[in-house]
Amino acid sequence: MTEPPRLLPPRLNLQEQFGQIDIYVFDQMLRGNILPAMRVLDAGCGYGRNLVHLLREGCEVFALDANEACVEHVRALAGELAPGLPAANFRVGAIERMNFSDAFADVVICNSVLHLARDEQHFLAMVAELWRVLRPGGMLFCRLGSRIGMDFECLRGNVYRVGDGSEWFLVDQAMLLRMTEQMNGVLVDPLKTTIVQDHRCMTTWVVRKRTTTR
Repeated sequence: MTEPPRLLPPRLNLQEQFGQIDIYVFDQMLRGNILPAMRVLDAGCGYGRNLVHLLREGCEVFALDANEACVEHVRALAGELAPGLPAANFRVGAIERMNFSDAFADVVICNSVLHLARDEQHFLAMVAELWRVLRPGGMLFCRLGSRIGMDFECLRGNVYRVGDGSEWFLVDQAMLLRMTEQMNGVLVDPLKTTIVQDHRCMTTWVVRKRTTTR
C-alpha cells in the first residue's frame, strides 16, 4: 500500500515573510551581516516594519520606541511570530536614554529616526546611546536624512526644511565620516544616498564597532 503524499506547510509569500522591510536592511541580511543567531535591537522600531523576518527566523529581538501604541503593536507581532520572546523585550522609551546595558546587542538598527533630532545635542545623544549598547564587533545600521545630493533651506544649525515642509536635522558626508572616525568605527559600506524626487535625501550609514581601541 502506498503512503499518502506528505502535506507540506504552505509557503509564505514575500509580503508575509518580510513585511514592509527597508530594502537596505534586507541587503544586510542577504549579505550575512544580520543572522538568526544574533541579538538585534531596533531603536525607534515604529510598528516593526523591519522585524517581521527577524522574528520569523528566530533572532533574539529587542525593540524600543517612544510611541506606546507602536510598542504594543510590536509586542503583539512578536507574540504571533516569536511567542518565546518575553514581552519585556519591547519597551517604551527615548533613544537618547535607553535602559539597555553596555555592549548589549550584536546589531542595532535605527531606521528613519535620527533626522527627527531637535538639534545637534539631541542628535549626538541618540548616536552615543546607539553606539553604547552595541557590542565590540557589532554593526550599527542607520538610515537618516542628509544633505548629500540636494540643497535645503537652513532654519538653524543643522535643522533644515525638506520638501514637504517638515523640519529635519540633516547630516552631510563630512559629518558622518568624522563621527565614524571619532567613534573608532569602520564603515561596513560606503555611504549610500537616495534622492527622493526633489523632496529629501536618505543616506544609509552602516558602521562596525572595532574590537580594540586605538
